[in-house]
Amino acid sequence: MQYRMKTHSLSKEQLNHLLSRAQTGSLSTLNADGTPYNTPVHFVYMDENIYVHGLPKGQKINNIIRDSKVGFTVYNMQELQLDANGKPCDTNTKYESAIVTGNATLVEDTREKKIVLQKIVEKYTPHLTDAPLPENMIRGTAVIRIIIAELTGKYYE
Repeated sequence: MQYRMKTHSLSKEQLNHLLSRAQTGSLSTLNADGTPYNTPVHFVYMDENIYVHGLPKGQKINNIIRDSKVGFTVYNMQELQLDANGKPCDTNTKYESAIVTGNATLVEDTREKKIVLQKIVEKYTPHLTDAPLPENMIRGTAVIRIIIAELTGKYYE
C-alpha cells in the first residue's frame, strides 16, 4: 500500500462528502482489445452508487455492454503548496481524491432513470429543478449505474 494511503486516507464520511459535491469524474471502461477508455463525465452519487448519463450509443456504452468492469475517479485539487525555498521537487498539492472500482449496468427502468436525471438537474442546474423532464428525453438518455465494489480515497494538506 502506498505511504499516503496509510497516512492520508479519507474516511467513509469524507468520501461520501467528496462524491456528493464533486462536479466531474472520470469513467474508465475496457475496449475490446483490453485497452482502457477514459471519459470525463458529470455524475451523481446516490444510494451508494454512482450514476452517469449520456447518449445511448457510443464507445463507453459498447464497452459496458461487453464488459461491465469499470473504474471511476474523482479528484479535487485545492491548491499548490510551493516550497518556501523555491525547490520545485518540494512543491506539493493540497487535494482529495476518490478511486472506485465496480461494475456498470445500463438502467432500463424508466422510473429509476427519471429519478437519476432529476438528481442530475438538481446538482448541475438547480434553477431548473421544477422544470418537467420530457418522457422522450428520459427514454432517449442512457443512464449508467456504477455499483461500487471498492471505494478508497486519500488527501494531502
